[in-house]
Amino acid sequence: MYVPPHFNAPEPSAAHDVIDANPFALLVSAGGADLAGTHLPLDLDRARGPQGTLIGHMARANDHWRALDGAATLAIFSGPHAYVSPRWYAGGPAVPTWNYVAVHVYGRARVVETPDRLREILAALTRRYEGDGPWRMGELPEKFLDAMVRGIVGIEIEVARIEAKFKLSQNRSAADRDGVAAALEATGDAGDAALAATMRRLAAKA
Repeated sequence: MYVPPHFNAPEPSAAHDVIDANPFALLVSAGGADLAGTHLPLDLDRARGPQGTLIGHMARANDHWRALDGAATLAIFSGPHAYVSPRWYAGGPAVPTWNYVAVHVYGRARVVETPDRLREILAALTRRYEGDGPWRMGELPEKFLDAMVRGIVGIEIEVARIEAKFKLSQNRSAADRDGVAAALEATGDAGDAALAATMRRLAAKA
């Protein structure tokens, strides 16, 4: 990913924070005859490996996994993003652009087929997203759960390299950045508001 120095992550942990907040990724590999991509949630275990390990699963019926074991992979995580109008700048001339946060994670995949480990992966995923809700994986009928486990494969990717890009108008003046954030906040769109909040946090650390 092309990352000019002024769009670097503000701190080493920022890329991990983006992954935690935006876990639905695009996993790309070229282990087979052609490129393959799968959209799936990938959780980051920060304690496994020097830069963490991504953990998820995909349908066994998805042929992508058959070329994944040991293959080089790229997981793409997208943070908040939005169109930026030149009308929002304090001065000109200027042209339209797009502000965004993106993280690229590189590593080699390991396919997991052991039923016990697959259950651990599913349990961790449901604990995270169900929280204290009333649904519990352990309450499923055992035969049904066994069938579900047989229908998936686990994916683990120890992170080898991370590229993070925070393109948030850092190449513009403070007045321009404030104008962009204010305009995004005024749209009433939740995604625009999230991007504006990210810009404000970054400016506060500058």
